[in-house]
Amino acid sequence: MSRSEREQAEARARNGFIVITAVRFGGVAMVLLGFAIVRGVIDLPYAAGAVLAVMGFFEIFFLPRFIARAWKAGDDKRQ
Repeated sequence: MSRSEREQAEARARNGFIVITAVRFGGVAMVLLGFAIVRGVIDLPYAAGAVLAVMGFFEIFFLPRFIARAWKAGDDKRQ
């Protein structure tokens, strides 16, 4: 049994939302881990914690936009 176009579009949107949310949660985890390293809770070099925190911020604020833009470009090609 095949699904309607609307059901397929809803499933695609739901999957995109899940992916973007997972990326944001991963970014939050990276920031927290980076802060723990910088504060000395985890015994790793300060620079590693700073780099990890900056990468986490990038992942929270910018990566979801890139993913959404790529996802939308994929939708445009399908039509």
